[in-house]
Amino acid sequence: MRVLIVDDSRLARMTLRKALPPDLTADVVEAADGDEALRYVEANHIDLMFLDLTMPGRDGYQVLKSLQDSGRMLPTIVVSADIQALAAERVMKLGAIAFVKKTLKPTEITDVLQRAGLR
Repeated sequence: MRVLIVDDSRLARMTLRKALPPDLTADVVEAADGDEALRYVEANHIDLMFLDLTMPGRDGYQVLKSLQDSGRMLPTIVVSADIQALAAERVMKLGAIAFVKKTLKPTEITDVLQRAGLR
């Protein structure tokens, strides 16, 4: 399974990578912003994306909208410090499969993947 982690914070990307269940760590790639993520998705097969909302340039909402508009939607878990109900509703309407608070633990990731039918 190829996993894409998108976050402008190098530390956040590293923390999420370390929290992934062992069977998801074999093929992980990273993008530092929304534009880089979209270029990567366009050129490569991605099975699962973890996406931050607040990034300079193209933010997480815009990435989801671009994927939705292009018909390239892929299973996306939005990981954000902004856990307001309105934000969660908005990302789900844009096609995200889950909306979770940053600093996930491995067991939380496994639970989210199971609820989404990816485990």
